Amino acid sequence: MDYTHVGHFGLVVSRLCLGTMNFGPHAPEEDAHEIMDGALAEGINFFDTANVYGRHLGVGATEEIIGRWFQKGSGRRDKVVMATKVYGTMGDWANESRLSKLSIIRQCEESLNRLQTDRIDLYQMQHIDRHAWWDEIWEAMDQLKNQGKILYVGSSNFAGWHIARANEIAAWRHSLGLATEQSVYNLNERTIELEVIPAVLEDGMGLIPYSPLGGGLLAGALGKVTEGRRSQDYMVGEIEQNRQQLERWEALCKELGERPADVALAWLLHQPAVTAPIIGPRTEEQLLGSLRALDVKLPDEVLRKLDEIFPGTGGAAPEAYAW
Repeated sequence: MDYTHVGHFGLVVSRLCLGTMNFGPHAPEEDAHEIMDGALAEGINFFDTANVYGRHLGVGATEEIIGRWFQKGSGRRDKVVMATKVYGTMGDWANESRLSKLSIIRQCEESLNRLQTDRIDLYQMQHIDRHAWWDEIWEAMDQLKNQGKILYVGSSNFAGWHIARANEIAAWRHSLGLATEQSVYNLNERTIELEVIPAVLEDGMGLIPYSPLGGGLLAGALGKVTEGRRSQDYMVGEIEQNRQQLERWEALCKELGERPADVALAWLLHQPAVTAPIIGPRTEEQLLGSLRALDVKLPDEVLRKLDEIFPGTGGAAPEAYAW
């Protein structure tokens, strides 16, 4: 396994992050525990979840599955850099969602109970709360830090100026600020190259891309159009909309002798701002298959071809659209 620092922080994590959104809804608890054991065995020390994960099993179900895995012992908890999130709706009453101080403190305590741990290593705000004052948010986060209940704070789905504002006010408060941003980022969705990635790099943060395979679009979708979720109407529509690009993409992957999913992950690993893409296996076999991406090297010529197929934004703002 390859490891890297999170931005300019001392924290070291594996180059792949284990996403757990499928644990419970699509991977039964026994399978989820096997996947986590397999991840540790392969050196993956970075796990990501959220308080709302669980879907039809109920919010919090995924954290509970992870908590019962931690309780199996053998140093599981101390080997893992555990990330979870706050913001989503956890109940029907007021203050059971978003980023008021009351909600942040309460939801952190409840995540700690479900995870059966004394700390959250990376506590991420899953979305910007436009109605919460940054001084209020940072006061809540600093209180949790002082109590040893969280170690680092991250953002997710923030705009570049949200990151800048959050870190500016954190600096005024002599607080550490944001350690990471978690954004959707893949070959087919490169919007964050305009302003989010420049903000992340400027502030020395880590970047944790989710949906690295574009919801399956970059995982050989043309050859699997009749299988699983790719046969659903919305995915068929996406495939048809992107067919020309996908044909060129899958042809290039065939030339390279690599699976499209591995090339898509490898491309992210070649991006300077990226800390660790999030993989979301439903089986241990899928987990082990993802490891191939760590060994896929993409020369400059191939990276240029990928930019031709998936042009992205044209670079950072303002040069992407102005002089």
